[in-house]
Amino acid sequence: MNDKNSALHDELIAGLKRMGLAGDGVVTLTPLTGGVASDIFRVDVAGRPPFALKRALAKLRVAADWRAPTERNSFEYAWMKEAGRILPDAVPHLLGHDAEAGMFAMDYLAPESYPVWKAELRDGMVSLDFAEAVGTSLAMIHGATAGRDKIQAQFSTDHIFHPIRLEPYLEATATKHPAVADRLRALSLATLGRKIALVHGDVSPKNILCGPKGPVFLDAECAWYGDPAFDVAFCLNHLLLKCLWTPNAIPKFLDALSALTRAYLGAVTWEPAGVIEARIAALLPGLFLARVDGKSPVEYITEDDQRDLVRKTALPLLANPVDSVNAIVEAWRLALQEWNRTASR
Repeated sequence: MNDKNSALHDELIAGLKRMGLAGDGVVTLTPLTGGVASDIFRVDVAGRPPFALKRALAKLRVAADWRAPTERNSFEYAWMKEAGRILPDAVPHLLGHDAEAGMFAMDYLAPESYPVWKAELRDGMVSLDFAEAVGTSLAMIHGATAGRDKIQAQFSTDHIFHPIRLEPYLEATATKHPAVADRLRALSLATLGRKIALVHGDVSPKNILCGPKGPVFLDAECAWYGDPAFDVAFCLNHLLLKCLWTPNAIPKFLDALSALTRAYLGAVTWEPAGVIEARIAALLPGLFLARVDGKSPVEYITEDDQRDLVRKTALPLLANPVDSVNAIVEAWRLALQEWNRTASR
């Protein structure tokens, strides 16, 4: 073990001791993969089931210089506590928090029983019922926290949400596309200014487990009291993108996207459903474009023609916004059909 790894190991053990989770015997820390913003470990301690430990990083593991305050770990822990009060089965059980070290512990959810939704989608396993459950769960969390002054004060995290979400996605993408730069910056500014409900901020299939009782949400590092439309648009964006990862499941992805949208909008109680849908539809093409031209390009879109297809779909929708998610789905469906025809010639 080199000096850097040894120092990290000692820091993690010290945090576990402060949380009362280190026990008296040997502690084994096994790194888990998948995160760019945190170190995540499986922890094995004699006399108790394995659990997970998460520690925020100051610099994210991406090619761009992307940094964010490590205090976001405390807000993630707080989001999970709040969401757990609303939907106990929708988050892991929390075991302890060490704010000083920027880490917390939670149940380890074994992949055999809690597969990652992203892996299911990659393999073309698309459940409309599960997509609906994601939409309904999000709406329940948003609805239970909408208009709550105490929660708004607790999650006043513009200083985190902007550098970890709005700047690397919308604003960084604006520098690559002058024709829609004003539109992207306006979307960022307007989103940051809305204070409506508690937002997870990273509702991605990689952060959702397919649990026995429904979706389980992880990685709420971007937790923020703001516009719930962001959560929905962020998740729908991944279902659009998956069409390029697993093309033989395109119809199922688009059906799942529509099912999630219908379930969510059907459970909206804090404002007219059409009003929030318009904001979702406004954000979606910006986030779509950001995953090829922002600071965090999606890893499975690797070909130039795929990136160009995203740009050719997103740019007109930014220049001439629509107010329904279905209009975006249809634009993407037509673009994919033309792309497939061209590829088959």
